[in-house]
Amino acid sequence: MKLRGSQIIIECLKKEGVEFIFGYPGGAVLHIYDALFGDKKIKHVLTRHEQGATHAADGYARACGKPGVVLVTSGPGITNCVTGLATAHMDSVPMIIISGQVSREYVGSDAFQEADATGITRPVTKHNFLVDSRESIAEVFKKAFIIATTGRPGPVLIDIPKDLTDPKVKINFEYPKKVKLRSYKAPISESKSKIDEAAKLLASAKKPMVYAGGGVILGNAHKELAALVKNIGYPITNTLMGLGCYPATDNQFLGMLGMHGTYEANMGMHDCDVLLAVGARFDDRVTGDTSKFCPSAKIIHIDVDPSSISKIIEVDLSLVGETSKILRDLNK
Repeated sequence: MKLRGSQIIIECLKKEGVEFIFGYPGGAVLHIYDALFGDKKIKHVLTRHEQGATHAADGYARACGKPGVVLVTSGPGITNCVTGLATAHMDSVPMIIISGQVSREYVGSDAFQEADATGITRPVTKHNFLVDSRESIAEVFKKAFIIATTGRPGPVLIDIPKDLTDPKVKINFEYPKKVKLRSYKAPISESKSKIDEAAKLLASAKKPMVYAGGGVILGNAHKELAALVKNIGYPITNTLMGLGCYPATDNQFLGMLGMHGTYEANMGMHDCDVLLAVGARFDDRVTGDTSKFCPSAKIIHIDVDPSSISKIIEVDLSLVGETSKILRDLNK
């Protein structure tokens, strides 16, 4: 099947199950908008500003668990997205941002509305791509969706030069089933010996606490968390990002912790002897003075992102992998 570059972009999004695009048109992405209008299967949500598009896509992703997709033009179009990207990046929200770029022959020439989109967004994205050929569009989109939705989720930018969407040029299109991602590692499965060690430590606790964060929601592990907490009977608190991951009406729930949290949750954390942290990053609004955080506790940390382990608070035992699977294994 031969398609224009702009049509390939829309077909890639359809292959990934995208239903909505949040965006604001501009010259560098007009061909993509033409293809979107001609297809009519993906609904476009027009915002008043590009920042609004990124926040809307962020909210969509949080609500339904699917990556939010944003379409903006070059220059001010993508620079207006930085705040929304930073929010999604900090909160581990899966997003795909498609930005227009000046034609390849003008890249680096200070052309009209040219901006170094990949350079500007590098600190606030999980990864970003500058597409260099029509033939690589499909592969880049496949990689982008894998990166955005696996491991610790996050926003991925795809910067597309305008000439790649020229309606006069068509190429063969086939969406890849698999792609190779050099140096990108899929989540690992934790060893049974470490699971057993964590279970023994939890069983030995006299003043235990469970501390749940946004990783429980992102990992769709709320059922596994509830089952474990009911089984072991320990009190539980959560972070702002973790609100909703455990029933707030349950007697074991002590409320949110941290500087805006409840007295019970904060004192329970301070006095505990074993702490099970699940999908939480030990934010400064939670820990306060790190030297006085859970001073007597042995800390077990479950997280899908190995770089989060002992980043802020030194832990005694780490369990790295998919949160739902580790919680199921702990509950056996």
